[in-house]
Amino acid sequence: MASNSDRPARPVTSSKGTETPTARHLEKRELLLDAAARCFNERGVRGAGLADIGASVGLGTTSVTYYFRRKEDLTVACMLRAIETFSQFADEAAIASGVEARIARFARSFGQLLIDIESGAHPQLMSFNEVRALSGPAADTVFAAYTQMFRRMRELLRGQATAGLSAHEVNARAHLTLSAFNAFRSWASRYEPDDYPSRVEHLVDVLLHGIGTGHSTGPASDLDMGLPEERAGDTPSDFLRVAAHLINEQGFRGVSIDQIAARLNLTKGSFYHHLDTKHDLIVACFNHSFVVLRQALRQAAAAQGCGAERLQAMASALIRHQMSEAGPLLRWSAVSAVTDPVERDAVTRSIRRLQERVGGLLIEGMQDGSIRVLDQSVTAQYLLQAINAAVELHRWVRHVDLSTVHAVYVRPVLQGVLSPSAARELGTDGVRVRSPADPNDRLGRTGRAGRRMPAARIADART
Repeated sequence: MASNSDRPARPVTSSKGTETPTARHLEKRELLLDAAARCFNERGVRGAGLADIGASVGLGTTSVTYYFRRKEDLTVACMLRAIETFSQFADEAAIASGVEARIARFARSFGQLLIDIESGAHPQLMSFNEVRALSGPAADTVFAAYTQMFRRMRELLRGQATAGLSAHEVNARAHLTLSAFNAFRSWASRYEPDDYPSRVEHLVDVLLHGIGTGHSTGPASDLDMGLPEERAGDTPSDFLRVAAHLINEQGFRGVSIDQIAARLNLTKGSFYHHLDTKHDLIVACFNHSFVVLRQALRQAAAAQGCGAERLQAMASALIRHQMSEAGPLLRWSAVSAVTDPVERDAVTRSIRRLQERVGGLLIEGMQDGSIRVLDQSVTAQYLLQAINAAVELHRWVRHVDLSTVHAVYVRPVLQGVLSPSAARELGTDGVRVRSPADPNDRLGRTGRAGRRMPAARIADART
């Protein structure tokens, strides 16, 4: 027999036949949204079940379905609540005068939000990374709301300081800005809550003004991003490349071995020739990405030039890798799919070590005067998340490619979103703007295996 706490709090039916939610009903619903956001952030949408979510707030699965009939409904509600919060912050910041003041106001609200979530004064918010797990009408609903939030964030960047930017440059910088704040939510746990506001201020500083002092000794070195030769018996890099692409787009649990094999015109058995289980695949994809990152960092450390030049060479090479046929790198948010605690700990340690290596390049640049005095920890994480976010740039800027990505994206990553326009670097054709559309969109592009990556639906608003 269900306990009182397990019984759903039913709305009151008025004399007119309409239902008015009771305070207890609303309280239980909010508890469910908070618990679901935590579970989704930790395990991913496909890894979190209604039973686990309900149990965390003392409700059985049947009671949970009274509030949300399907897990998909709960996911949409969680995502819309997070989008609404960011949109509200953007609307409040929009009244400030000037780009810097608006971003600073948004950041203050964001920093206080993190404190309130940590203290329990504000419910947990779902990460936008999980939007890739949605499909069908649910995806359409969330994508429409996400698009409106993106537009609000983009308006914060419009002003005298950015008057010379083209539409595609503003879109790219809005994507960089939104990605930086979203990613910071996953970094925050390494800091004391009292430090959140100051760390967010450091993030805003590097986001707006970049890392360099303008004092360099020459052009940045080019890095050779070719991967080491594969040893006999190693998992083919093509398989891991396609797997990373699909996992980035659909989430680990949304991807099947059949899908990966079909993209490469291979049989399902070819996968099991190299890996025993699908779980082994996520670890192999992470290790493959770490090989690329470590190689870029080693080459940057050994290159000629000042710290800023070597850091630029590293970031540029990795962003170009994201957009090349050899890419992409696996998104770090996929760590939630690594269910084995030992393996997850190993992946997390590797990520933090890579951040420390980026921090070492930053320190060398500060010592030689080519990099401004910045918060090493925040800046290293900002740079790596910007590299991570480059894989989604095509969703916001139409036809950005290897010839234009430096002007459109690498420049603001390193010089700040307030840096001057690089229109002269784009050539006469420029880059056509992709409207802030379906975040689950995939550009058609040809992989090394010769198959065309299919393009998903595109809501082309061009605003």
